[in-house]
Amino acid sequence: MYTFSSKLKIFSIVLIILGAIGVGIGFSTSHKSFEEVETLLAEESHHGGHGEADTHHAPAHDAHANDATHDDAHGEHHAEAEHGHVDEHTKHIEHVQHQIANRPWSALYVAAFFFMMIALGCLAFYAIQIASQAGWSPVLFRVMEAITAYLLPGAIIVLVIAAASHFIGHNNIFIWMDPEVVAHDKLIQGKSGWLNIWGFIIRGIIFIAGWSLYRHFARKFSIAQDTAEDKSNFKKSFRIAAGFLVFFIYTESMMSWDWIMSVDPHWFSTLFGWYVFASMFVSGITAIALVTLYLKSRGYLEFVNANHLHDVAKFMFAISIFWTYLWFSQFMLIWYSNIPEEVTYFISRFNDYQLPFLGMVVLNFVFPILMLMNADYKRMPWFVVMTGIVILFGHYIDIFNMIMPATVGDRWSIGIPEIGAILLFAGLFIYVVFTALTKAPLLAKGYPLIKESEEFHY
Repeated sequence: MYTFSSKLKIFSIVLIILGAIGVGIGFSTSHKSFEEVETLLAEESHHGGHGEADTHHAPAHDAHANDATHDDAHGEHHAEAEHGHVDEHTKHIEHVQHQIANRPWSALYVAAFFFMMIALGCLAFYAIQIASQAGWSPVLFRVMEAITAYLLPGAIIVLVIAAASHFIGHNNIFIWMDPEVVAHDKLIQGKSGWLNIWGFIIRGIIFIAGWSLYRHFARKFSIAQDTAEDKSNFKKSFRIAAGFLVFFIYTESMMSWDWIMSVDPHWFSTLFGWYVFASMFVSGITAIALVTLYLKSRGYLEFVNANHLHDVAKFMFAISIFWTYLWFSQFMLIWYSNIPEEVTYFISRFNDYQLPFLGMVVLNFVFPILMLMNADYKRMPWFVVMTGIVILFGHYIDIFNMIMPATVGDRWSIGIPEIGAILLFAGLFIYVVFTALTKAPLLAKGYPLIKESEEFHY
């Protein structure tokens, strides 16, 4: 049995406290007055920063002023133009004010979704191992079950943040939740049969209930099989794993439309569900590797050897390539077709998020390829840990790139709100996962393929 060390427990609690403080600071500093935002834009314009966009109206205004001095007949026209410029200027300031207010909500949502998707990706991987009756992986089942323990609280938190941004905030994440925006947007009106707040919440509850029910019964049958005299629990696990995978592939796609893609309600990609799946799948597998290696370093999991680590690292390598294939397919097809309503998604990210957008490809593809291509490197714990940390950071940036351009525009940075949210959910994730590890023996000794797994050699 694993014992949750007091040091790790204290560490996770400290992370939660520091994260909560950071999130609190983010929210407390995000409410800027109209005058404060106006001053900020003026300073940025003076220094050639974000505020340059606001100066685009100045030449037209000056031109009207010159015309008016030459011909009094244009005075009325000039007044109307000046009034229009003032309205445009006010709208721009209010827009930036809203973007600044969106930042802590978005930072919280990105971190919450990231840690939730690690648990969900791990659950899918676990179900695949059982449904395929894989012989190499059963020694890792209790690690997988512990990671998936975070799914229920993590998914509920994501749904609560999304709903709270509407009911408590000012529709800070999903613009389609704002009735005023929908009233003037025919495209969103056409999607309102799907994109409405109560449909969003009900679907979210169905997703979470289905995933959590599978996790509950899979864990129950796994523990029961340890002391069972027959294989009935194993057979039940196999049947529900096969059924869950069908449910998962549909609900994961719909979840990705609701929880991620709908932040840009004018844009869609038919590949998006698979793209999000690849990101969560490789993140879940990477978490399995990191938790396993941590437990090994503390003297647990003596039945896990370098051959098991090699296979987990192969999956990290393979799914990183799969993610890149989907990323490139989505990007290349949209870029090549150059349809305005599609390509605008990548233009905004390439213009305002060039470093995280291109850096993400390096972190999620180039780095894993170079680090894990060699078979010997896959068997070196410190090498796998280093690569795993980079992969997880890269996929956090991936989620960041999906959400932030739609909610904060070019007002992004990695600062206190983002770091605070990461610490908060990292602490909660560690606490939940390592508490779950204490609830059952680390070896699923009753699983029929456990001997094959213990004796597995590459």
